[in-house]
Amino acid sequence: MAAAGACLFPPVFSPARRRRTEASAAAGSNQNPRLSSSSARRFAVSTEHVSSAAATATTFPSSRPVGFGENGRSPEKHGGTASDQSSSSPFMEDVELESGRERLRRFFDEAKDLTRPDGGPPRWFSPLECGSRLEKSPLLLYLPGLDGTGAGLTSQYKKLGKVFDIWCLHIPVMDRTSFLDLVRMVERTIKAETDRSPNRPIYLVGESLGGCLALAVAARNPDTDLLLILANPATSFDKSQIQPLLPLLELMPEQLQLSYPFILSLMAGDPWRTFNASTEKGLPPQQTVGELSKDLLTMPSYISVLADILPKETLLWKLQMLKSASAYTNSRIHAVKAQTLLLTSGKDQLLPSLAEGARLEDALQRCDLRKFDDCGHFLFLEDGFDLVTIIKCLSFYRRGKSLNYVSDYLPPTPAEYKKPCESNRWFDEITGPVMLSTLEDGRIVRGLDGIPSEGPVLYVGYHMLLGLELVPMVIRFLNQRNILLRGIAHPMLFEKYRKGQTLEPAFYDTFRLMGAAPVSGTNLFKLLSSKSHVLLYPGGMREALHRKGEEYKLFWPEQSEFVRMAVRFGAKIVPFGTVGEDDFGEVFFDYDDQMKIPYFRDQIRQMTEEFAKVRTNATGEVANQDVHLPWVRPKIPGRFYYYFGKPIETAGRKQELKDREKSHELYLEVKSEVEQCMAYLREKRENDPYRSIFSRLMYRATHGSTSEIPTFEL
Repeated sequence: MAAAGACLFPPVFSPARRRRTEASAAAGSNQNPRLSSSSARRFAVSTEHVSSAAATATTFPSSRPVGFGENGRSPEKHGGTASDQSSSSPFMEDVELESGRERLRRFFDEAKDLTRPDGGPPRWFSPLECGSRLEKSPLLLYLPGLDGTGAGLTSQYKKLGKVFDIWCLHIPVMDRTSFLDLVRMVERTIKAETDRSPNRPIYLVGESLGGCLALAVAARNPDTDLLLILANPATSFDKSQIQPLLPLLELMPEQLQLSYPFILSLMAGDPWRTFNASTEKGLPPQQTVGELSKDLLTMPSYISVLADILPKETLLWKLQMLKSASAYTNSRIHAVKAQTLLLTSGKDQLLPSLAEGARLEDALQRCDLRKFDDCGHFLFLEDGFDLVTIIKCLSFYRRGKSLNYVSDYLPPTPAEYKKPCESNRWFDEITGPVMLSTLEDGRIVRGLDGIPSEGPVLYVGYHMLLGLELVPMVIRFLNQRNILLRGIAHPMLFEKYRKGQTLEPAFYDTFRLMGAAPVSGTNLFKLLSSKSHVLLYPGGMREALHRKGEEYKLFWPEQSEFVRMAVRFGAKIVPFGTVGEDDFGEVFFDYDDQMKIPYFRDQIRQMTEEFAKVRTNATGEVANQDVHLPWVRPKIPGRFYYYFGKPIETAGRKQELKDREKSHELYLEVKSEVEQCMAYLREKRENDPYRSIFSRLMYRATHGSTSEIPTFEL
């Protein structure tokens, strides 16, 4: 990712300028932003004395004058709501990820400028080259690690800056502010911003030392709306291999400091992983080796910058601060109520982060943990690490007091969509999906030409065993029609991941990234009101986890749940059927079988109690939403078939369908259409010469790997 640079102190913080700043802060007054000519790197800066809540603001030039207003806050940049996307694309604007070596270079470029001594206190700065933000973007306060420069998020600026108002904490090299005073400084900023925008959440992003700082602030302010993102927090410093070496570092002469090469090796990461990343991008071996050689030549220059960032006295001060910060934070960890996202590295050589992550996950009240097994301590500098994507995958982004799954949803970028699309390509190839749709004149055509372009549209259909139909359908709607289907999903997909679950967190993350929302009348209302394309399965979990011999049987509620909502917004209803699960597997150990065995029965009851229940007031088979996993005997793969019926118009029928009987008639009509779609497909597929995977492989072998495989005659 591209990132803004930083030429911060020399032009503005001259001795004369600094004296004026300090005098103004002591008087408790705010100066108006001023422009000053500088280098090409641009930041807005807010300087705050730790002993005073007063602040002054200064601005560095950009391509346009942008600065801080009152309380050091940059003016809001309006870019629409989270759901405001171009009508021609369902994706967010893409931002190219930088390589690990480019991230390291940018970090040291900015750190070099940021560490010029000026004698000032800790302060906030805001990168001005982050792009246009969404309206009412939440505030993100970055709390740095051991380096204290505040440049650790450099590689994430451009993408984070589209959805956050970013402030970074800078602690000057020679500053000796205590950990507790840093906590108080962050608290003052949070209080001022909360008073200014009471409904706007504040994100604290801390790594290492900054993680301790974020936890301490959250523990002391349990009633403030905070969200924490912690990358390898230093709460385990007492177990670190560094702590026993502190006496040795104190005795070691400045000229023999061996800590800088060690720290640099941690920042550079695993060279073998860097090599693999280059080869995966398709770079020739000669170019890859050449770039690695170039990296080796630039390392000595980085060591000199590290020596400026962390001279011996500062390094010892920071390590002692880590010790006190860890002890202070751990003594108050029980008081943290803030929602927390914990990111830990598997190859952290500075801290035992994996073990500490497991401990914190149990200790914190509302915590989600994500592990990065191949990454080192400096997670934000790692090749391929994308903080915004992680936030999207966990539905961790909100702009108000509570999460709104519609207005707070951030669609994937093309690069984010590409990853799950490519990882599921094998399944798409095996299933060989056939998509049929119905035009306005009633003709059935291959492809999705009969699908309405403009929303709101409600797709109502049959849920195949284990939801196998979802992946090919979502991919083709995006690839062929630029339509992002917003699925109404079971709440279990949005619950905190628990140890022992059958599926890994990444499985649930993909659903959230692609726009799934928990099933509720409120979410359906919001989606239709925003003119979305909504995917709904009235049979829900009961259909997807059906028993033996129940293929293609609908388990819909007796009441017409969705019709009135669709009518209210004039949504088109598209009934559809899916067929093919019986060509891929057969249930041989179902719910009824499992309930007869005490071990499985207890497991089913436990999982059902843990996850949020739906349709608690429903009657009949659809009310049986017990969480279990049927055992399936695989078959030689056949083919998936989809048939989307003619869209049913509800616009202009509000008065007519106010009558409950008329509304129920439409509900039964939709249900009947779904059954007819499946009956049509089951009959027609018998005449498909390419129903078998072997015949499809032969066709591709003779006609090319990208050729469209024929099917039955329409």
